[in-house]
Amino acid sequence: MDFTLSETQRMLAETTDRLMRERYGFEERKKILAGPDGFSRALWATFAELGVTGLGIDEEYGGLNGTMGDLAVVAEAFGRALVVEPYMPTIVLGAGTLSLAGSDAQRTELLPQVAAGDLFLALAHGEPKSRYTLCHVDTRAEPDGADHLLTGAKAVVLGGDAADQFLVSARTAGTATDPHGISLFLVPKNAPGLTIRAYPNIDGTRAADLRLDRVRVPASARIGEPGQALPIVAHAVDRAIAYLCAEAVGAMQALNALTLDYLKTRTQFGVPIGSFQVLQHRMVDMEVALEQARSMAILAADRADDPHPHERSRAVSAAKVQIGRSGRLIGQSAVQMHGGIGITEEYAGGHYFKRLTLIDRTFGDADHHLARFAAAN
Repeated sequence: MDFTLSETQRMLAETTDRLMRERYGFEERKKILAGPDGFSRALWATFAELGVTGLGIDEEYGGLNGTMGDLAVVAEAFGRALVVEPYMPTIVLGAGTLSLAGSDAQRTELLPQVAAGDLFLALAHGEPKSRYTLCHVDTRAEPDGADHLLTGAKAVVLGGDAADQFLVSARTAGTATDPHGISLFLVPKNAPGLTIRAYPNIDGTRAADLRLDRVRVPASARIGEPGQALPIVAHAVDRAIAYLCAEAVGAMQALNALTLDYLKTRTQFGVPIGSFQVLQHRMVDMEVALEQARSMAILAADRADDPHPHERSRAVSAAKVQIGRSGRLIGQSAVQMHGGIGITEEYAGGHYFKRLTLIDRTFGDADHHLARFAAAN
């Protein structure tokens, strides 16, 4: 496997990093979080101008036809800056699912709008009782003539408060945990019968819970073949996990740098605390954990679009396990070496730890993916 970035990826990394340095400092991020949307629509427009919102979309739909490796470059930069804009929900999950299974008409209508920065999407699949089990879907889609009526609840829909369109999974056949019989439907945010309850997550990103009460959708709103949505959702989630692994690497890198700088400047007994051997050893452990996470994140990005689901899921789960373990070690060590300041709202260190913690829990924690990896062998 070639770990070096291509020339295009190097340019993408430089451009994204420069934008983050100039427009996304910690103080600027706090102002964005305090805004009415919880993210910056002006910055999202800048993403679109740079082509970042079209990175994972085919050229025929106004995108740049980027790979998962290209998206991982952006993810690392966003992780270092603690970006709260709904990039993964819209670009990786939403547009990614449409690219995988959408009809020509759906792709032609929606993907150019996403690439232009004019449309936000969210995948509404998880439910209150499903935990990390992707095949657990209680929401029902009852036929009514040529239409379907959707009834049920969706939980922790990432980016759900900003979404203009939801990609909602619902059962057209089978029982709650049957892997077959799940279908996907496009539902606009203003659909009659749809209730959206938005809230912030612990790390500043946002999510929403949905309640669907006989929400009517036409036949043209169905994404892919009826009853065959689970493999599509599983692929989209694996790609999202690969993105999150890369984002976590960026956050770990920034937190390590922040901690090292603190060890060099904080004094005790008249000397920098970084001169204490025990703290030097802790810092080395953090750097080792970062490099372990980086290598597995590269593997996940490389395998995220593997046509063999078995191999793809094994690689993604292995990466998620390492990301969870490294994130916990780095986050806890950073907070312990900083002391009380490490968990204050005014200091960036604690916010990195919060983001790493939520990444570990998103789409399955390290324990879940360790069991998934073991079952696949």
